[in-house]
Amino acid sequence: MPWAPVPARPASTPLADEASTGRATAAPATGSATSSTASSTASSTASPAAAPAKRRLVGVDAARGLALIGMIAIHILPSWDPETFEPTAQWTVFAGRSAALFALLAGVGLAFSTGGRTPHTGRAMTADREGVAVRALLIAGLGLAINHVLPGSTIDEVPAVNILVYYGAFFLLAIPFLRLPARALFVWAGVFALAGPALVHLLRDVLPVVERYNPDYLDLVGDPGATAARLLLTGTFPALPYLAYLLTGLAIGRLDLAGIRVQTGLVLGGALLAAGASLASWVLVDRAGGLDQLVTRTPGVDEELVTEVIVFGPDPTLPTTTWWWLTVGGPYTNTPPALLLGLGSAVAALGVFLLLARRWASWLLPLSAMGAMTLTVYSAHLLALAAELHYDQPLWFWIHVAVAMAFALLWRQAMGQGPLERLVAALVRATRRRVLAREQRPG
Repeated sequence: MPWAPVPARPASTPLADEASTGRATAAPATGSATSSTASSTASSTASPAAAPAKRRLVGVDAARGLALIGMIAIHILPSWDPETFEPTAQWTVFAGRSAALFALLAGVGLAFSTGGRTPHTGRAMTADREGVAVRALLIAGLGLAINHVLPGSTIDEVPAVNILVYYGAFFLLAIPFLRLPARALFVWAGVFALAGPALVHLLRDVLPVVERYNPDYLDLVGDPGATAARLLLTGTFPALPYLAYLLTGLAIGRLDLAGIRVQTGLVLGGALLAAGASLASWVLVDRAGGLDQLVTRTPGVDEELVTEVIVFGPDPTLPTTTWWWLTVGGPYTNTPPALLLGLGSAVAALGVFLLLARRWASWLLPLSAMGAMTLTVYSAHLLALAAELHYDQPLWFWIHVAVAMAFALLWRQAMGQGPLERLVAALVRATRRRVLAREQRPG
């Protein structure tokens, strides 16, 4: 059968890790995480200098809240208009970009929890690394469990591609980079943005394939090699290319995010990066002969199908018939232009919310409340999708968002940290205490 993309309900753009977010405003010596409520209280009672840090956290959480809404939109709302066959507004805005923003903010959270502008060293960094490993395993384990109840096996059957298992891989791969300064992290992010897609292109056709598009515990035990291949290289959110997002976020978290120059620089730099990536892809495909190469070297593909890939993404993966496929910038293609476009958009979005939080933090509360507990909200959203409370009913988008926002606001007011965030944070703190106590023992 000739290969052809199908612009139906392409997978998804899921979540961010909560406990690794910016709620790490505790003592720099330990990097222990606290709830957003505790952080706010400390900020208001400690000193005026804590106010910029509080606003910084509101901006980060609000950006994550927007990414969560974008993910819900991609999962529930249509990607194309059945009358015009044009992409919908929500698809154009959020497809691929929500996942990029989540991954970027996960990196920012890792920076906050491992020393902020000055990475921890010695015992504190050892404790950080083991804490990140525990966090990664908990998030991946939760994702594998949820995948057992999500219906469908193929990309056309699943209601969403669960990013939680991928997130576990992201965090595990980030551990060796936690002590690096911002400049080195930016360089490594660039390396993964280029080398990651190249590895996917080279190895996709020879790597084993897991049967279920959302791998669960049975897949992990029955075919660990294929499951690892999907998480690292061949899945919707492959960890190696996505390290470009995570490491950029880690680098950004090492900067002075409370400073207006940094915030403005994020907006301008991100916008320029996104525009440059989009322009480069257009030049390579439409002006440098890329389109002709894609059509002539890929059986069953014509110019219209290439355009659909650029607009809607692959179905389910890009062909490997020619290296020219790495020049397209469509959502979920995970090519260098696509990664850089998503990265620039995410960086600019973060900068915008940091600037907004300087004066209008209280107006961002509905978004920041959701963003402060996305692990809980995203998991609940997936379980609702598993109950099939969404198919072809756009009203369910508003129901999902309204329920998530109301729950987040009420829970935050009453309890502070989200329920799953609280559990993960407690286990991570216990791990860090154990490591620090072990390191302090004589002999």
